[in-house]
Amino acid sequence: MTAQIQLHKVVFLPSGREVEIRTGESLIKAARAAGIHINASCGGAGVCGKCRIIVEKGDVEGGRSDKLSQEDYDAGYRQACITTISGDTTVSVPEISGLKTGGLSTAVPIRHRARMHIFNIQDLRREGIFVPPVIKLFLELPRASAVDNMADAGRILQGLSNQYDERGIITNLPILRKIRKVLRTDDFRVTVTLSHPVNRRTKTHLINIQPGNWTSRNFGLAFDIGTTTVYGLLLDLNNGRVLARHGDYNAQISYGEDVISRIIHAEKPEGLEQMQELVVKTINSCIDRLLETAKPPAGEKQGPIKRDEISSINIAGNTTMTHLLLGLEPDNIRRAPYVPVTTFVPPARAADLKINLPSHTVALIYPSISSYVGGDIVAGVMGSGMYRTDKVTLYIDIGTNAEIVIGNREWLVCAACSAGPAFEGGGITHGMRAANGAIEDFSLNPVTLDPMNITIGNHPPVGICGSGLLVIVATLFENNVIDRSGKFNRHLDTPRIREGRSGFEFVLAWQKETGTDKDIIINEVDINNFIRAKAAIYAGVKTLVEEVGLAISDLEQIILAGAFGSYIDLDSAMTIGLLPEVDPDKVMYVGNGSLLGAWMSELSNHIRQDVVNVVHRMTSFELSEVADFKDQYIASMFLPHTDISLFPETGKRLAAILKAIS
Repeated sequence: MTAQIQLHKVVFLPSGREVEIRTGESLIKAARAAGIHINASCGGAGVCGKCRIIVEKGDVEGGRSDKLSQEDYDAGYRQACITTISGDTTVSVPEISGLKTGGLSTAVPIRHRARMHIFNIQDLRREGIFVPPVIKLFLELPRASAVDNMADAGRILQGLSNQYDERGIITNLPILRKIRKVLRTDDFRVTVTLSHPVNRRTKTHLINIQPGNWTSRNFGLAFDIGTTTVYGLLLDLNNGRVLARHGDYNAQISYGEDVISRIIHAEKPEGLEQMQELVVKTINSCIDRLLETAKPPAGEKQGPIKRDEISSINIAGNTTMTHLLLGLEPDNIRRAPYVPVTTFVPPARAADLKINLPSHTVALIYPSISSYVGGDIVAGVMGSGMYRTDKVTLYIDIGTNAEIVIGNREWLVCAACSAGPAFEGGGITHGMRAANGAIEDFSLNPVTLDPMNITIGNHPPVGICGSGLLVIVATLFENNVIDRSGKFNRHLDTPRIREGRSGFEFVLAWQKETGTDKDIIINEVDINNFIRAKAAIYAGVKTLVEEVGLAISDLEQIILAGAFGSYIDLDSAMTIGLLPEVDPDKVMYVGNGSLLGAWMSELSNHIRQDVVNVVHRMTSFELSEVADFKDQYIASMFLPHTDISLFPETGKRLAAILKAIS
């Protein structure tokens, strides 16, 4: 006799959402089923301590690790990923544990705008390469008659050849089924939509046909599919105008904040299908919002943009995100020898990817280089223009992984190094993503050592985002609060340096000043995690530079990309040894390089042709197999470096500080 499955009701506050879940299932699984996001940087392994919830009432078991104090446990706090349900339960999700608003932006901050690379549609026009990959053409065709009884499809193909010199067009069965009626709806006046290939070795496809003249209504989408966030642009393909922008958190985030956690989940039964459904759900939600908020396009035929007027969507993402979107097994991306299923993806129908777009919409996916240098980096290289300059350029996108590209129009090399999650708030006691209440800037009174915290949205501080962490560590270092190994100067006369649960710590904000129920601190473990992350990046840059026979001094331009890269304070980054010490005038910001590249490719088929050439000539290095990388990493595990001569300006400031306190 089969035992009856017992279900329990779980209510999540403050949303009030309810879900029924089996006995013994975890609270984080219940949250996912209810569509509630709870931060779980570790993917539910119980080691990050970010998934704190409060059990208001009900029956649960477990829920405590060394990340949770006895005091908090007694107050009802639990870790959702290791708390199991044994009865009806009501839980509250603290704001710090859920998704917070205020950090979803692709904009470069005002202080960096002077060094920002700006994409100008006029540049494409001047070069004669403003040619979208999908175009609309209007045909006025002779009526069928007794003396001209050419087949309908042949009539259209001949019209394209005669009027636009478009030859060798391929059509398909869905189009053939529409042709008879469409031709006769407006007296053989029709608009055809053509998808041009990347090169002339392949054929142009006729993908849609409409009665009348609809050439003024041709729209496209550009998307960056990030591990944390998904951003989209709605574009008018006739003039290149951006009609709407929108971003949202990638719904996969509830299964872990890094690609490895996503891959591990995708390896489980039905996990791959679930990962694809979640990212497609996010894309579809963004498209809905883009259509709702789009500004009306200019032209004769005014009115809201309809979904079936979208001709193409250009998508860039890292290799894992691309695999999950396409439903390709990502298993071997995380296992030596790190082989993806594919690096090139042929054009596909967006509808075949379950994206809520009409059957004729073409999906164009950016190619990858390797398992850890993906289409997002290729898109950034294209968008930044580094592949077209004579300057020896360093392009770097910093996140959980740091992707590095060095080169110019003649040559390109690339590599990825694992920096860990510190720059995105992971592995830091009060770390968080960039959102309202996150400390993003910081200064210190050199006499009293009292800090001034600047937060996103000017909210009371609730945590530290990556850019804030960088400035905090640099400021503490410059004021001799921490030494070159990241240890606190315990002889300073301040109550802010104290011994905590994880060793010595510095109080950034007392509880009464915060938006939480605790003091916000940074401790030596946090600083060590940060130093490991910055060391991996600097070591990766220096190793790759030297592998191609150059020195840091040979770099003529540095391009910073990505959410964290856009907010890097240059002085702080060079002070602590995250970036090489160079003339700040050599540094340029591009913001979301992945979105920029997708945007450009959506407007220029010539850029798409360049993409193929760039990928074929980009050499990928596996840093773990380069003997010098380990030595470079160990040498970088100090502030700013064991070899202070690499950072002469920082060395001068340190000497002045030591002289002043001696």
